[in-house]
Amino acid sequence: MSTLLLHSVSYAGFWGQPALTVEQLIDKAKELGFGGVMLAAKRPHVSILDYNEAARTKLRRLLEKKKLKNLCLAGYSNLTADLEHPDVPTLEIQTQYLIELAKLAHDLGGSMVRIFTGYENPAHDYTRQLRMIAAGLREAAKRAADYNVTFAVQNHHDLAVGYETLHDLITQVNHPNCRAGFDAWAPALHGADLTQAAILMAPITVHTTVADYVKRPRYKYDSALVNYREGLPFIQAVPMGEGFIDYKSFFESLAEGGFNGSIAYEMCSPLLHGSDMKTLDRYARHFIEYMQSQ
Repeated sequence: MSTLLLHSVSYAGFWGQPALTVEQLIDKAKELGFGGVMLAAKRPHVSILDYNEAARTKLRRLLEKKKLKNLCLAGYSNLTADLEHPDVPTLEIQTQYLIELAKLAHDLGGSMVRIFTGYENPAHDYTRQLRMIAAGLREAAKRAADYNVTFAVQNHHDLAVGYETLHDLITQVNHPNCRAGFDAWAPALHGADLTQAAILMAPITVHTTVADYVKRPRYKYDSALVNYREGLPFIQAVPMGEGFIDYKSFFESLAEGGFNGSIAYEMCSPLLHGSDMKTLDRYARHFIEYMQSQ
């Protein structure tokens, strides 16, 4: 079975949940039974601003002591940021950020960094932005190879969030150190065929991040019509296997396509049953039980 990782963002305090330190998060992952961790490469966890050589050595030793050697860093890139100001070399800045993440992952004993593409920016046309992203990823991947680190591009930001376009992007980058971190929840929200998507993406996917959700309808009252207008559904996080995403077919199709990478669980939004430590731990344990039952 693929190695199961706990994404540290789940215990980072961003949605009112308890905020654990990196050391506490590592203890938590070990306690819950995960085989590794996915560490958010930003404060309050592993920011490149805070982790000098000594801090990296200390954290690596802790991971080895806890036998959590399966490590993925979670980067937070946006390669299309601030295109409104072409005098600022934003793509170069973002690319250097990716390279620094690769070095950080290497120093911590890891070999993978999950990254994003970019949000669609009205300052440039869509295809030009895709070309920019491909160029930035290609250069970063070439330099990451020096550290034996692979970038896993998640289908999260606007550009290449569609699985076909993500496949096109990875193909265009054409570098072994740039692969897909392909998730099920985005294509499921798009109404795509998860089986078809997973079969296409499996050969180039090295990592996937998992969360399950239900759709809650939203309505806005229109007094002139004495009626309600339907809005975009609210997406509510629920325990693994209790949502609308067909993870059984997704994982089966990935495996059939040859996927043997890591699988990270994240609680990256408010949970249905609250955000206290007991609920977080229950969701995380349930995820492991669900995966073991597949």
